Amino acid sequence: MAALILVLFFLLSPLLILRLCHRYSLLSKIGAVVVAYVIGFVIGNLGLLPLIDGHAKVQELLTMLTIPIAIPLLLFSMDIKKWSHIAGKTFLSLAFAIAAVMIVVVAGFFIFRNQGIQNLWDVSAMLVGLYIGSTPNLAAIHTAIGSDEATYMTVVTYDLVIGAFHLLFVMTIAQRLVLMFLPAYSYIDPASGNLGKAEDEDPYWGLLKKETVVPLLQSFGIALLIFGIGGAASLLLPASSQMAVVILIITTLGIAASLIPAVKKLDKSFELGMYLILVFCMVIASRANLGSIDLVAMKIAGYVAFVVFGSMIIQALLSWIFKIDADTYIITSTALITNPAVVLAVAASLRNREIIFSGLSAAIIGLAAGNYLGILTAWFLERI
Repeated sequence: MAALILVLFFLLSPLLILRLCHRYSLLSKIGAVVVAYVIGFVIGNLGLLPLIDGHAKVQELLTMLTIPIAIPLLLFSMDIKKWSHIAGKTFLSLAFAIAAVMIVVVAGFFIFRNQGIQNLWDVSAMLVGLYIGSTPNLAAIHTAIGSDEATYMTVVTYDLVIGAFHLLFVMTIAQRLVLMFLPAYSYIDPASGNLGKAEDEDPYWGLLKKETVVPLLQSFGIALLIFGIGGAASLLLPASSQMAVVILIITTLGIAASLIPAVKKLDKSFELGMYLILVFCMVIASRANLGSIDLVAMKIAGYVAFVVFGSMIIQALLSWIFKIDADTYIITSTALITNPAVVLAVAASLRNREIIFSGLSAAIIGLAAGNYLGILTAWFLERI
């Protein structure tokens, strides 16, 4: 009975988190994912969970199921056809952002290689997934390569800490700084320079309205089917590569399903996927032991900071050479380093409505590519 209550707590708590983020602007700016992690950390370190019989199995089960089901839900609504309409410089800027992350991650691997970090290639792969995709990719790659959970939680912890400084930078002085050497954005529609209240829109509000129940059930059913196909296919392979294959198959089928108009039009599928991400974030954070932070963890923190700010510097240099404008540079960099939910807030700080589509497109492309590049990185660096 206690285990069932724990399951319901993890599954339903994100409803309260989303309600609080909708009501309080400060929490909305912090983000539901961060709030979920914080709540999970607190719960996990109060010492109450060990009092519940079967709590570890509940946490393991929810961790194992949420990400593979969430991935296709996040991909259903993307529009591959529209990617071809992204301005040439925006697509070029995205390519620079991806290349910058890959370069800095590999460079960091060699810099931190003899610093006592066990299975550094695990960390490198997760950072590729995180900073080309986002939290779902980080979690998916962690699952796919079977990385150590303590290491995973260290990456999550310092991503939150360093990410806070990064977000403060891009939303305050970044535009003024990069305008010193990058050209200003040229508006197609001058009115787009005033974003108004767009940053206050809450796509999660109304997730459980009557008219969305059927589409949500349909989306969830298709995601379960894709998860089942991936799981069945993995049984034909050695155990060591099963999870990686499951994640890649699920990602590929999720992208393929987005090409079906009926699937793409299903309302709130992306939001449902992010809801499952919130569940995952709470569960995985509740398994963290803050007492495990040590010198090795601080070195991982240094690696995270090196990737975040090093990739920004390399992308800025490439943008200067190819004359990418300041707003496009900032939004594509932010879309990869953070997540789609932050794009609206950053666009608002730039006072640029036109840049939203470019940012969201970059984030979704990163979400789709992150798993492939992360697992490829793990495979490559493990063999060096």
